[in-house]
Amino acid sequence: MIKRILLIVLSALLLIIAGFVIYISTAWDKKYELPYPDLTASTDSAVIERGRYLVHGPAHCSSCHVSSIKELVLSDQGANVPLKGGVLFPMGPLGVISPANLTPDETTGIGRYTDGQLFRMMRHAVKPDGTATISLMMPFWNMADDDLVAIVSYLRSMDPVFNEVPAPKWTFMGKAVRVMAPTFKPVYDAEPPDMAPPMEPTVERGEYLARYVTNCVGCHTERDPMTFEATGPEFAGGMEFEPYPELHVELGYDADLWTRSPNITPHPGSALSRFPTVEDWISRFRNGRVIMISPMDWGPFSRMSDQDLEALYLYLHSLAPVAREDGLVMFKKE
Repeated sequence: MIKRILLIVLSALLLIIAGFVIYISTAWDKKYELPYPDLTASTDSAVIERGRYLVHGPAHCSSCHVSSIKELVLSDQGANVPLKGGVLFPMGPLGVISPANLTPDETTGIGRYTDGQLFRMMRHAVKPDGTATISLMMPFWNMADDDLVAIVSYLRSMDPVFNEVPAPKWTFMGKAVRVMAPTFKPVYDAEPPDMAPPMEPTVERGEYLARYVTNCVGCHTERDPMTFEATGPEFAGGMEFEPYPELHVELGYDADLWTRSPNITPHPGSALSRFPTVEDWISRFRNGRVIMISPMDWGPFSRMSDQDLEALYLYLHSLAPVAREDGLVMFKKE
């Protein structure tokens, strides 16, 4: 009798596991039908210049959409590297992804997509093929319409570059997380303004940048390493970044070094408190990268305007202080 019961339980467990595997295997690349935003790219030179500033500055598109580790380094340093995508970004146990070719090439780049498809990608985190991307990596759902138009207009104006980008390679665990985690789902509740706050040193402008353009909140918040869901207070730091061995070797760093984002709330002892004046804050950004393997986009951010940097400073100082020890910025795991 006991053997029969055990056999029934084991059979039931196997059926549950098989069902789960089948479910993940069929649902991980689900297609979503979301409307295309009613926006159109512009050929106006002023709009394109605004897009250039965003792409190579606060929106930091140029940090990722390159084709190699060497180009990552060169782009961060300010070199005019074509945004043709293709560099491999390891996602730990989830798999490997590659940023898209953002040049207007009609075969491998954004030239094959309509404005609607591109704007839907940025606004709702739904790719042209209907699958969802990782919204937190491109947190532009509440970016103002005029800034979205500026970015796409600039990308459309670039020289086309043929470069076939490899498709993402998700492990089974990665596929399971894609199915289960909200951060891998489309954004349905976007409430963007028509116009971005003016480029002036205001708290409003700072919040807009920190949440929907520079994405300070994305990295300076402790998150689950698998799902990227927030597990700690916003802007209080604590997010841990796995080593990127190829980049570390290229830069002469230990390939086993992890990094951790610091607390940037206005608490005494936080990273923000090291900059008593806005001039100190701006000067730090102008100096650019100090820790070469830091995931912070120091290159693009060093090219932000004084007004935008001051706006960020004012917004961060408007936050409630969070008492939290930063810990080491670089460290090894036992």
